[in-house]
This record gives sequence, structure tokens and C-alpha cells, in this order.
Amino acid sequence: MNTVVVTGGAGFIGSHLVKHLIEKGHGVHVIDDLSVGKAANLHPDAVLHQKDIRTPSAFDTIVSLRPDTVFHLAAQADVQHSIRYPREDMDINVLGTLNILEASRQSCVRKFVFASTSGVYGNLEKDLLEEHDSTVPISFYGLSKYAAEHVIRLYGELFDLDWTVLRFANVYGPGQTSKGEGGVVAIFLNQLRQGVPLTINGDGEQTRDFIYVEDVASALAASQTAGARQIFHVSTGEATSVNRLVELLRENHGSNIQCIHREDRAGDIRHSRLSNTRALTHLNWQPAYRIGEGLKRTYQSFFR
Repeated sequence: MNTVVVTGGAGFIGSHLVKHLIEKGHGVHVIDDLSVGKAANLHPDAVLHQKDIRTPSAFDTIVSLRPDTVFHLAAQADVQHSIRYPREDMDINVLGTLNILEASRQSCVRKFVFASTSGVYGNLEKDLLEEHDSTVPISFYGLSKYAAEHVIRLYGELFDLDWTVLRFANVYGPGQTSKGEGGVVAIFLNQLRQGVPLTINGDGEQTRDFIYVEDVASALAASQTAGARQIFHVSTGEATSVNRLVELLRENHGSNIQCIHREDRAGDIRHSRLSNTRALTHLNWQPAYRIGEGLKRTYQSFFR
């Protein structure tokens, strides 16, 4: 049984990954300060170390465990928060990553897997983004993730640390909250649960590539043994507008959903769709859920 560490493992994506890894027979240790995640999210067989990824204590935990793989998911993941507090965003996402990387090097970790974001591209005028496209982040969150990717690349070159970077599309699924790392699906479902109108930024024609959280967990797990020193998109390759998302929610909730529109938010990307061709080929992975089925499962988890 391999020992693995998941930073941010008590969060939305992390807790799904932890469950996936434990079911595959791994011994899983979680490093999470519980600022966003919750201990209740964790599989009972996971071992929680409540620590900030920037601290010597988190460093020492990894060195003492000497894990086979480190999955680094812990991050400041709120775009608007990053714009209000750019220094904090950089501190967590860049210096925190550096601390976990150095601990991984000191403990001879075999593989370092990093959760990045499609936000590194900014507002490129391109229908389908590929991993080699230009990166021009328009938020400090996107910038800090992109900077962390380069720190990881340098660790690979200078210290022979194997790594894989996964740039996620818009992740959604059961257990997601409408705060912090929350996306529009979680925000809409929370508004439905409260019985208030759905709030749409702008005209609602902005599009996203929505990827179900179980597909993300399986892609992360696949990276443990594949994709050496490469960057991959974890996505469906399909674009869905916010207005189309509302239509799909009406199919599950009923036609009486009301909507209100407000101005676009600074730092938000207009269109985002990611090619997953390289991940399909090199990770031996493919998404199992299209938006209709994934949204139905997510809706049922909110209203069960």
C-alpha cells in the first residue's frame, strides 16, 4: 500500500480524490488548515493533519511521512478574493507550493501532482484552448497558479522531481459550496435551495467547460503513474453557456426558476473551453459524465 499526501484534501475536489485513492487501496494523509474544507468531508480512513501549507509544520509532516506521491490541491481559489488581497493569494499559492515542493524534494517523493486552472489563459480569443496556447492571466489567482507551475517545472529540472500539472476546467459536483472555490453551479443550487432568483452576471452568454468532480478525481489519480513532466487539461471539451445551465436546472427543478441579471465582474473570463486530447492520450483517462448527467447528480445531492 502506497502512502500519499493530499494537500487541501478536506475541500470539495480534495475530498473526492481522497475517497477515490482510499478505494484504490492507498494510505492517504491529508494536510488541510480547514479554512475552507471540513473534516466531516473526509473518508474515515484518511489521516488528517490540520496545518497551513506555508508552515514548517506542514513541511515536517511530509518529510516524516516520506510519501510516494504528493497531490497538491490546497490553494486560495477565489478569483475575487485574489483581486482584493493579491499578496495573500500569492503567499498561499506560490510560497505555499514552494514549501510543499521543498518538503517533497527532501523526502524523495516519487511524483508531485499539481492542481492548476484554466484561469492561466485569461481571455484568449480562441474557441478551443490547448496546453501550448499563450498564458495571459487576468486575475491574481490565475497569475499565482501560473507562477506555481513554473516553480514546479524548475524543481523538476534542477532537482529531478517528477511532476504532472493538471489545468482544470470549471469543476462542479456534490459537496461544492458557493463560497471560496465555489462555481456558478453551486451558487445557483444554493440560490434554488434558498428560494431566491438566480443571479446571472452579464447577459448569461458567457461559456464554460464544466467538468464533473468525479472525473477530476480520476484524472488526478491517473497522473500518479502517467503524464511525466507534462501539463494536461482536465475538461470535457464542450462549452455550456450560463443561460443553458439555467435551462438544464429547469429540467430538474421545474420551470418556475426566476433570474436576475447584474453587471459582469472584474477578472471573470468570457469564454473558456479546453481541449482534452492530450489527457485522453497520455493519461489513459476520459470524462465519464456530460453536463446533463453530472448536473442531475449534483442537483439530487443538494435536494436529497
